[in-house]
Amino acid sequence: MRRLDLPLVALAAGMVLATPAFAYRPFDGTDGDVADPGEFELEMGPAQFLSSPEGRYIMAPATVLNLGVAPGFELVIDFKGFVALHPETGQPRMRLLDTDIFLKSVLRRGTLQGEAGPSIALEAGPLLPEIGGTNAFGFQANLITSYRWDALSLHLNTSAALTREHGMDGFVSLILEGPHEWPVRPVGEVYTDHEFGNATTYSALAGAIWQVRDHLALDAAVRYAAQPGNNAVEIRFGLTLGVALWHHDERPN
Repeated sequence: MRRLDLPLVALAAGMVLATPAFAYRPFDGTDGDVADPGEFELEMGPAQFLSSPEGRYIMAPATVLNLGVAPGFELVIDFKGFVALHPETGQPRMRLLDTDIFLKSVLRRGTLQGEAGPSIALEAGPLLPEIGGTNAFGFQANLITSYRWDALSLHLNTSAALTREHGMDGFVSLILEGPHEWPVRPVGEVYTDHEFGNATTYSALAGAIWQVRDHLALDAAVRYAAQPGNNAVEIRFGLTLGVALWHHDERPN
């Protein structure tokens, strides 16, 4: 775990070296775009609350790290810290879950890149062993199709995974966003997640994204998830911050 002063230093540096960033927090899915080469995006939920039949948890932090590594390619690292408010006997109080590393690429440039037609991207990579969770590897691939109109943006995620428990999992998500030019735009997401041999989870999220300035966005949302005998409520707050680590010259040689 990184010490507290490191994120604060990164945040301070980001305020000076900022580049445009658009939040794809607070969703479970993502969009059909990637960071520009040399652009680092920090997506963080500093402290989120989850209530489920298994217990109540603070997720601190829920983090996505994005780095544009080449034109049309982005490296993505995910992890969530879970702190049990009332841990059960034998359960670690602190766990690091949902750990993975993906490579995301734009397959088709479209409206998210300022061109015509849908934007299509593929995100794929290993699910890493968790700390205090499942100590095994898995693999996931996600095809994302996005389209932006003046009044509405849609992002469809269709994902398949080999879980850490070596089962098969399918995930379908639809993200809806209000007008992208609004400083505060309403957002929502519905998804279904089915692990073969287990119950299907249905989820709905409603919230808003505030584009504070080009390099900084804040978000807030409430998510409700349901499966037989196991419903959960999650409250999400977070930020997305863009930092230019290096500059890429797109001019031809």
